[in-house]
Amino acid sequence: MVKRKNTPRNSGATAANLGFEAQLWAAANALRGSMDAAEYKHVVLGLIFLKYVSDAFEAHRAKLEAERDQGADPEDPDEYQAENIFWVPPEARWSHLQKSARQPTIGRLVDDAMAAVERDNPSLKGVLPKDYARPALDKQRLGQLIDLVSNIHLSGGDNHARDILGRVYEYFLGQFASAEGKKGGEFYTPRCIVKLLVEMLEPYRGRVYDPCCGSAGMFVQSVEFIEAHATGNGNGGRARSEISIYGQELNYTTWRLAKMNLAIRGIDGKIEQGDSFTNDRFPDLKADYILANPPFNMKRWGGEQLREDRRWKFGVPPAGNANFAWVQHMIHHLAPAGVAGFVLANGSMSSNQSGEGEIRKNIIEADLVDCMVALPGQLFYSTQIPACLWFLARDKKNGRFRDRRGEILFIDARKMGQMVDRTHRELTDEEIQKIARTYHAWRGEKDAGEYQDVPGFCKSATLEEIRKHGYVLTPGRYVGAPPQEEDDEPFEEKMQRLVAQLREQQAEAARLDAAIAKNLKELGYDL
Repeated sequence: MVKRKNTPRNSGATAANLGFEAQLWAAANALRGSMDAAEYKHVVLGLIFLKYVSDAFEAHRAKLEAERDQGADPEDPDEYQAENIFWVPPEARWSHLQKSARQPTIGRLVDDAMAAVERDNPSLKGVLPKDYARPALDKQRLGQLIDLVSNIHLSGGDNHARDILGRVYEYFLGQFASAEGKKGGEFYTPRCIVKLLVEMLEPYRGRVYDPCCGSAGMFVQSVEFIEAHATGNGNGGRARSEISIYGQELNYTTWRLAKMNLAIRGIDGKIEQGDSFTNDRFPDLKADYILANPPFNMKRWGGEQLREDRRWKFGVPPAGNANFAWVQHMIHHLAPAGVAGFVLANGSMSSNQSGEGEIRKNIIEADLVDCMVALPGQLFYSTQIPACLWFLARDKKNGRFRDRRGEILFIDARKMGQMVDRTHRELTDEEIQKIARTYHAWRGEKDAGEYQDVPGFCKSATLEEIRKHGYVLTPGRYVGAPPQEEDDEPFEEKMQRLVAQLREQQAEAARLDAAIAKNLKELGYDL
């Protein structure tokens, strides 16, 4: 079950009003020098993690000191482990490192601190980076970075400061993903995508699984979703239940990031390292919720060795594309009433290559597809490939919502989102809520309102309609075009206005041409 340290979230710790993450990132990035972002992220994130566990330890240690007369023992590791707080030995405490930050031996001291934390906390074994002493890492810059991390502490008490460390960690994950470009997408799914998946599926209670969990953003967001609704706001108090977390990640260094990301949030989950296809670490798991962002169009996934695998109930996926291997892997792990939401490349909605169309047809005819969402472009750091969201439901008549058998909801969100820089777009909170509310109303959630088709945005289609479209799941085929604004300007008036506008533009073009010709002539280039 998910365990949280006794560090209640402070309502003031939001991206909108923390206000210092960007400045902190700029300062940390300035210390990077020529080091590659993929390498530097482990240096920075490891230090933030060490600062977090040390702060949590020191806060609880102060509490135990104040309770000595009641029998508390600040030197007993069990006192900390009982509260789900990591025991930090003296040589690993942040105060010790900060005092030595400007010493030439600081790299070795940090390595020793990481090793000591792993030694005394078996759940972190093999997780923390331990190569700060390497010659290539400038020790003066390392000392400056330690001083910078030391300043991540605001008013509001130790609990609030540790919560901010978690937010800084998450912000830095996103910034490193952006800095790394395509490679960064392997460990980080944009927060707005994670939030949309979580808001739509509402994982309040049960087993949550991600077979390609990256840096564990799906799990962090799921727990944050529960806490945001913990008062029963809009959910009738359902959020008081707990969830169990199961994740698997192939890349070893990304798996380490995931373990640290959960630990810095005080979230306890089963995160395994390995290949979900060839070495499924949860073969018997049946999850209530599955959230995932698998690699798009993965070519080398071991398909040749898995032709007879029991997971391929709807057809053997092509050896050169893992999209429908991921889909069927997740279906295999769904509980009888389980639901799944995941990201795939747009090709998954319409491709008929190598048997993919037949697999998609079989999944549709099994009535497993609940909703399809077409996403806008430029949301991802790792690829410009257009993407979509699939939502599956094992049982559309299980009683939690209305009977949706024989229906699929299509949502076209391609025109949504706002550009946050020259290359990246994000969905706004209002847009996320609009999409989620549409899905909730369609599946008949209490207090979600009445669902209605909206031309150009959403459409509830029957299986018969989908058969007529050749089992293509592209929302644009179903939602139609948005209504056009009525133009009540008389035709003659419009033509006169447009002709006058054209003449003005032609006159301006002629003036510019004359000015250019004059300037060229003065330079000795007569046209």
